[in-house]
Amino acid sequence: MAVNRFVLNGMSFHGHGAINEIPGIVKGKGFKKAFVASDPDLVKFGVTNKVTDLLAENGIEFEVYSNIKPNPTIENVQQGVDAFKASGADFMITIGGGSSMDTGKGIGIIVNNPEYYDVRSLEGVAPTKNRTVFTIAVPTTGGTGAESTINYVITDVEKRRKFVCVDPNDIPDVAVVDPDMMSSMPKGLTASTGMDALTHAIEGYTTKAAWTLSDCLDLEAIKLIAKNLRKAVQNDPDGREGMALAQYVTAMAYSNVGLGIAHSMAHTLGAVYDTPHGVACAMMLPIVMEFNKDYTGEKFKAIAEAFDVDTTGMSADEYRKAAIDAVQQLSIDVGIPTKLEKLREEDLPFLCESAAADACAPGNPREASLADYEAMFRKLM
Repeated sequence: MAVNRFVLNGMSFHGHGAINEIPGIVKGKGFKKAFVASDPDLVKFGVTNKVTDLLAENGIEFEVYSNIKPNPTIENVQQGVDAFKASGADFMITIGGGSSMDTGKGIGIIVNNPEYYDVRSLEGVAPTKNRTVFTIAVPTTGGTGAESTINYVITDVEKRRKFVCVDPNDIPDVAVVDPDMMSSMPKGLTASTGMDALTHAIEGYTTKAAWTLSDCLDLEAIKLIAKNLRKAVQNDPDGREGMALAQYVTAMAYSNVGLGIAHSMAHTLGAVYDTPHGVACAMMLPIVMEFNKDYTGEKFKAIAEAFDVDTTGMSADEYRKAAIDAVQQLSIDVGIPTKLEKLREEDLPFLCESAAADACAPGNPREASLADYEAMFRKLM
């Protein structure tokens, strides 16, 4: 029997108003100054302030670092390491979506493992010796689940590629999942991050390493997303809360069992065209599901049923098509495009090679050749 490892946050808080727990956590640990990593738009529109105001009210010093791009770069991480060291901070709070969380993970790992200052050396599974800086992670998007994962993705601008880092030492110590922190997300971002969460759930559910515990989490996440994403896009509070939980639950699973080629292909689209990650995932997901369908056993039946499809009497071909159709319809309903106008013929060889080399590719239930990747990319043209 195989041994399955599961790495989770030491503690998490969920529900409206959960951020009010942060000062007590900080004081309980005896920390003095926070390094707050948050993206510039969240700072500009006052979302970051919801947490920093709490710190100020409780006499906790902080410094904000916001040199973070939507697809965070090696430079963002290295400058963040230098800023952390100069700040005198003794812990970190990351506020945002995957960009802030991933940047913070890179910073926290390198501060405590300085031999990895060349961020590229963290690609794949890095044998770091020390835990990251103590981190409280506060998501503001209902999609990435980065507050509960051991993964982060950094963009190498020079080489036009993204690389995935996997490290049990990088998981935030505390996750604070407060749907009120997500209420200012515009419709487009709510939709794309929600579809990212659905991609996590479906790829995690069908990946080679999936097992009973991860299946329980991923299937429940699919049900939550099917029920709540449309409502969340309309800024319905119940929809927001459902998506906040869904993205956390599926991240607990995919962090431990991996993903598949929808993510491999989305990563390279993001690196080459700066396509928002959730949009790229949403466009690739139905295409990859179609490619994988004959290698998924009865799992597409459960996916279809999670979308309230009555599969009684359906053949395997029928329930697999029903699952793909339900995912495609949700993506369309929340406004995700089905084509990528930027995609150019001359880029296809590089895109295919990058996707094949991506760290998520080995987890896919079906092996993909370069010709397979090309055929799938072409469906976006």
